[in-house]
Amino acid sequence: MKVLVTGGAGYIGSVLVRQLLAKGFKVKVLDSLKFGGEALYDVMLHENFEFVKGDIRNAADVQNALEGIDAIAHLAAIVGDPACKKFSDEAQQTNWDGSVALFEAAENSGVKRFVFASTCSNYGKMDDPNSFVTETSVLNPVSLYAELKVKFENYLLKEKKDTRICSTALRFSTVYGFSPRIRFDLTVNEFTRNATINGEQEIWGAQFWRPYCHVDDLARSVILVLESDEKKVKSNVFNVGSTEENYNKGMIIEEVCKVVAGTKVNYVEMNEDPRDYRVNFDKIKNELGYNISKKVPEGIKEIYTLLKTGIVTDPYSEKFRNI
Repeated sequence: MKVLVTGGAGYIGSVLVRQLLAKGFKVKVLDSLKFGGEALYDVMLHENFEFVKGDIRNAADVQNALEGIDAIAHLAAIVGDPACKKFSDEAQQTNWDGSVALFEAAENSGVKRFVFASTCSNYGKMDDPNSFVTETSVLNPVSLYAELKVKFENYLLKEKKDTRICSTALRFSTVYGFSPRIRFDLTVNEFTRNATINGEQEIWGAQFWRPYCHVDDLARSVILVLESDEKKVKSNVFNVGSTEENYNKGMIIEEVCKVVAGTKVNYVEMNEDPRDYRVNFDKIKNELGYNISKKVPEGIKEIYTLLKTGIVTDPYSEKFRNI
């Protein structure tokens, strides 16, 4: 199977590319290199790897990238609430217009599988703070980022339900952990960086919940879907993560403090947050046999170890964040 990874030079994409190559897949990446191409340097000469510099908003770039492709892992997007808020026009053009154009081009090119990287942010805020949301829960997007993800999910799984392409949406947990395109603007990575470098962290809204999942495990879920029986995944949606890995920010900083001794924590009272959700992940575990391999404490140790080596000379550099 030859897989096109859109956004393959990104935080999750660069990990997925390596996992696919390690399993013997042929891989092509389409990426605009908005954040540079360093994350792909060591795979550029791999015999099963191809790279196309381009943008999913450009029809010619997409057509070029689709040649010979059997499956698409669609990760290219303006990612996260802050980035979509700041670059709202680009987010609309990429996360919606470009995604629809990509899928339509895939239909015309004979692509057999399409895996869409969606988000648990689609749940927004739980009605019942003591409950867990599932794939059948009402979606309540409270940001442009989530609104566009929900919109494309509906397009893919409802409007295009009867197309011959086997389409699957994966609602990713909040990601963390080491990647060749490392980011320090993600909660676990950011808290660990600040504690390691500055010895302190300010916490807003410590009581609000979110599920977390290591970048390695999110990438593995894409391959799992590509390798699963079409009947199990076609026009289907799965939360990706582990029910045991729901944390609030207060719990995250407690885990950081276990690794980075002496961290000063400054709690700021905040009784309202647009996002607050705990997620159940039984479906992907029971139906596809998915299990995570790493937990938040391991991810914290990973980032701490990386920073302590000194190999990252300026962890506050703009290149390590999305905005």
